[in-house]
Parts: sequence; C-alpha cells; structure tokens
Amino acid sequence: MDMHTVVVGTSGVTASDVLAVARGGARVELSEEAVAALAAAREIVDALAAKPDPVYGVSTGFGALATRHISPELRAQLQRNIVRSHAAGMGPAVEREVVRALMFLRLKTVCSGHTGVRPEVAQTMADLLNAGITPVVHEYGSLGCSGDLAPLSHCALALMGEGDAEGPDGVVRPAAELLAAHGIQPVELREKEGLALLNGTDGMLGMLVMALADLDTLYRSADVTAALSLEALLGTDKVLAPELHAIRPHPGQAASAANMLAVLKGSGLTGHHQDDAPRVQDAYSVRCAPQVAGAGRDTMTHARLVADRELASAVDNPVVLPDGRVESNGNFHGAPVAYVLDFLAIAAADLGSIAERRTDRLLDKNRSHGLPPFLADDAGVDSGLMIAQYTQAALVSELKRLAVPASADSIPSSAMQEDHVSMGWSAARKLRTAVDNLTRVIAIELYAATRAVELREGLTPAPASRAVIDAVREAGVQGAGPDRFLAPDLAAADAFVRDGRLLAAVEKVTGPLQ
Repeated sequence: MDMHTVVVGTSGVTASDVLAVARGGARVELSEEAVAALAAAREIVDALAAKPDPVYGVSTGFGALATRHISPELRAQLQRNIVRSHAAGMGPAVEREVVRALMFLRLKTVCSGHTGVRPEVAQTMADLLNAGITPVVHEYGSLGCSGDLAPLSHCALALMGEGDAEGPDGVVRPAAELLAAHGIQPVELREKEGLALLNGTDGMLGMLVMALADLDTLYRSADVTAALSLEALLGTDKVLAPELHAIRPHPGQAASAANMLAVLKGSGLTGHHQDDAPRVQDAYSVRCAPQVAGAGRDTMTHARLVADRELASAVDNPVVLPDGRVESNGNFHGAPVAYVLDFLAIAAADLGSIAERRTDRLLDKNRSHGLPPFLADDAGVDSGLMIAQYTQAALVSELKRLAVPASADSIPSSAMQEDHVSMGWSAARKLRTAVDNLTRVIAIELYAATRAVELREGLTPAPASRAVIDAVREAGVQGAGPDRFLAPDLAAADAFVRDGRLLAAVEKVTGPLQ
C-alpha cells in the first residue's frame, strides 16, 4: 500500500491519519469493509423510508421542525434544503487544513456504517479530498452542538455541486466547475443523507488533533528555551534532578525536567549562582519551569485521550444500530471536545506567561546577574531587545484573553429545541490563535536567551546550547551587536521554532527529547 494513502474502515481513524490527510495531502480510500457496512445500513434506511411511520431524519423535518411528516416526493428536496439553509456561515474562510480535516472526519463517521449514507456518497467525499477540492468554510456558524452545522453544510454543498470551493491551485471557483474539471459527478441526496453530512463534531475535533501535534513540538521547544534562559542567568540545574521530581510524580513534570537537564549537560554556565551575587534559589520562572510546562503536558495527555475516543466514534443523529433500529441520540454534543480545547488554551497561556517572565529577567540588569541592560550593545545609544519584550508581553496578554473558556457559554437556538450548546468550534478557533501566538512567544525567548548566552564571555555553554546558537545564526537570526531592524530577526526565530529546526538542532546532541 502506498504510504501516502489512508484507508478508512468502520472502526475510526488515528490522529496520524488526520494529519496525513489534512496537512500532508494523503489520498483517501474506502475499505471493502466500509463499503459493505455503508450498503447494509442504507438498506435499513430505505426500508424505514418505505414505511408510513415517521422516522426522524428519514421522513421528518429537523430540529424544532421534526414534528412534520414529509411525503416521499418531497424528501430529496428536504435533504437539499437542509444543506442549503444550513450553509449559512459568515466571516473569513478558515484554513485549508481545517476544512480537509473536517471533511475527512465526517467521512470517517459515514464509513462507520451507522449513518445510513449510500456508498457512492462516501466515495464522492473521498474523491473531493483526493482531487484537492476544498469547500469554502467560514469562521462563524457553529455552536458546537448538533455538530459543526454551518461548516459541515458548506462541505456538503460542494458535494452537491453548489457553493464555492478552492481548487488544488488555491483559486476559489464555483464548486460545480471544479467537480466537472475533475470528472466528479455531483451527489443527489436521498433520505437521511443531508442530515448525516452535517451532524458531527468534526471541525472542532480536527482542530484539536492539529493543535495537539503543534503543542507537542512547542512544549519540547519551551523546555529548550527555558534551559537556555537558565544558563544565561547562571542558574542552578540541581533543581532538575530526577529524584526531586520523583517525589511529586507528575509524568509531564518529570519529562520536562529531564529535557532541560539533557540540554544543560556539560554546561559551563550553570552552578555559578553562588559567585559574585550569591543567591540561594533561582526565581520561580526559572526554578518552576518543569512544574508549569509539566502541568501543560499532562493536560495534553488528557486531551489526547478525549481525541482518541472521538476518533473512534460515530457521531450522528439519528444513528443506525446493528440490530436495525434507527435511534435519536445526543452524541453530537461537543462538550467533551470543547472542554479540552479550552483547557489547552489555559495551559498555553501559562506556558507563554512563564516564558515571558524569563525573557524580562534576561533584559533587566538588576536581575540578570551581570548581563547588559536589555542585552544592548551600548545601552542608552542602543535599546537592545527592549521592544521585543513588549511584543512578547502583548502576545502573552492576548493568550490570557484567549484562555477565557468558550465552553462556559451557551446560547439557545432552534426555538429552544437546542437549548444548551458547547461552543466547541469557538474553543477550537481561539486555540489555533493561541498556539500561533505561543510559537512567537517561545521564539522571542529563544532570541533573547541565545544572545544572552553569547554575552557570557569566558564561560562555555552546553554542547546542545551551542548547537542551537549555531543553527539559529545559520537560519538568519543575528546575534549581539548594535541596534538594527529587529522584525526580520524575530520572524526568522519564529520560523526556526515553528518548523521544528530548534528541536532538530538540539536532538542532534541530546537524542530525542521527551
């Protein structure tokens, strides 16, 4: 099997599958098992559709309009209408990778055999992904309950050959043109299918999976920058000893401390805290770095557990059960995903906050233990990194605002039928911004700490620290010297953290960090 192909079966998908399709452009195939399950569930839906008794989603209206029994000749129109009316998003288009994750995860549920969608509809969903056709999905329109309704509706609209979509060339065109250009026949929806394409937590789940992947890189990167700051401040690495962390056995804390210790191995800068200005202990932002980063890591562990459960789930309403029943349920409620999205935003804000405090300490001559004010070349003539810290502080302030939970809010909708919603899509959107800003915060600490380490003349940094400094300079991030246009340096540092080169440089010396 081609390593760039993801096969979707009936038992869910993995986080790696989501990343491969959303970010890596992997092709999607349906397994024989999935096609058989789709066909079997469809037989059940067709049988129910032929009966005179109303069945929700098959022969009735939706939400607060579920009391109306729909006659057979109007059911195709009903399914088209739910997609068209629910494709009511507004605001800027969300990122391509988010839409691909959204589509792929909806396909995952469809292939479970619990939705009653025909095999040809599922195949068309895969065809759109494989053709690189990405429906235009807007920022606003989901309350995170009854699924990510508007976002999923815009995707379903493209399956019908309606609305707008982005082609593989990045140009937005009418969906009908793009489908025709790739030889894809638009879908004509039948009973249950319109509803089944809209009713899932797929958008918020996709963003959770991608945020976890990004945060995994950022938490290890933050351990590296914290270690560099400890070195630059002539701190002690004794607080990182494994026996100290064993007596408070939080796994994330132990991993973070071990990473910092690995980076600092062989440093000539640590252990000088008793030299010219003796101090018994380093400040909290230095000494407690593993405790704060570790708590965030353990939060990620819980979030992964929730994500893995969702990836194995079939989220739809109603669902087709193995015994042939089609039952209404509330599994579309986004609360489990929304909570961890908010929890991760809180942890990201705290990680950014402690990193900013270390940067500020590096720039303050009264607390930096001998470093020049603002790490400037000629303080007074030069301002050094004074305003880089302003930028970092602004980012941290934004992180704190983004940490306010979306899931604590609920606005009733659908004439009070949907009277409690999760706001999980909103939680996911703000987490993406938080992850983006946290990357910049860590990049600024990296920029300050590498300059500060270089200014410690006569002392030799750890081999891993030296490797980071050499790599970041090679990447175009300049070192100490007179003031210059700073924004390009900060942008280069951001890219260095964002694309994983920081970790690559360290791990050449330390081996894989935890």
